[in-house]
Amino acid sequence: MHLFTFAEMTDYKSLRIVFMGTPEFAVASLDALVKAGCTIVGVITAPDKPGGRGMQMQQSAVKKYAVEHGLRVLQPERLKSLQFLEELRELKADLQIVVAFRMLPEFVWNMPPMGTVNLHGSLLPQYRGAAPINWAVINGEKETGVTTFKLKHEIDTGDILMQESFPIGEEDTAGDVHDKMKEIGAALLVKTVRGLAEGTLKEIPQESIANSRSSNINDEENDPPFTIDHSPKHAPKIHTETCRINWSQPVETVFNFIRGLSPYPGAFTIMNEKMLKVYRAKKEVILPAHTDGEYETDGKTFLKFACTNGYLHVLEIQMEGKKKMGVEEFLRGYRFT
Repeated sequence: MHLFTFAEMTDYKSLRIVFMGTPEFAVASLDALVKAGCTIVGVITAPDKPGGRGMQMQQSAVKKYAVEHGLRVLQPERLKSLQFLEELRELKADLQIVVAFRMLPEFVWNMPPMGTVNLHGSLLPQYRGAAPINWAVINGEKETGVTTFKLKHEIDTGDILMQESFPIGEEDTAGDVHDKMKEIGAALLVKTVRGLAEGTLKEIPQESIANSRSSNINDEENDPPFTIDHSPKHAPKIHTETCRINWSQPVETVFNFIRGLSPYPGAFTIMNEKMLKVYRAKKEVILPAHTDGEYETDGKTFLKFACTNGYLHVLEIQMEGKKKMGVEEFLRGYRFT
């Protein structure tokens, strides 16, 4: 554990910052830095790619924001290309910030004198990996948070700078948590930049807090800390096969699984040989009269699937080849075989 001493009470607005990010989640952080008066000397984002109707070239959400605000944009195909590395050096960044971007080679994240800070969507060291929001909801967590940390070799293992926690509501989806987190994370990132500029932040190795921790590291305004289950929980990338609903589980587990994959990529089951995605549902804890996975419906107002200890009533669904709709609208137009 040590104190970062790049500058003694440096004005954070004078730091030359390169921002790296791609999706809409990262825009909130870039916007917060811009509004805080930070000097963004460059924005690194993904190359444009074809998509949508007509497969027109699409810009990333971060690029759209950067262009609208007159920020310099770099879109390297390869982070190891000599041309990109030269352009990056020419920006003479004091600090790099990464939010929802791809993995960086060491000679990129180690380039600025102040290193590279990453914003991660969990309370590290819990939920290291590509999908921390989804897995926190799937696992029924009551709270999660955001972490700023210094990048190093192993993914999501760098020394922690700041953290902030917030509750997960009983019916919150991954999308709900995402929307809360992007704003909380953006504010924490600005605090982190200020703390680094002033030399007041301690870099705390994750190993030192794995067994005993305060959730609100380096943040005296958030008090008191809460305690969490310290057993390791991971957040691996979610693939299509990950999203299939297993009805041979308690209804609470299935309910959390659906929340954790909504709105994207969506939990699914197979009904009458077609994929049925479920985005919203409610629980009914009761001794089921059907075997796991069997469904019951009145053909008008409800469609429910049996779990081990009750029924899962689907509320918002999407049949393969159809649009997303409420269950009553679905039932009006669906013929059961």
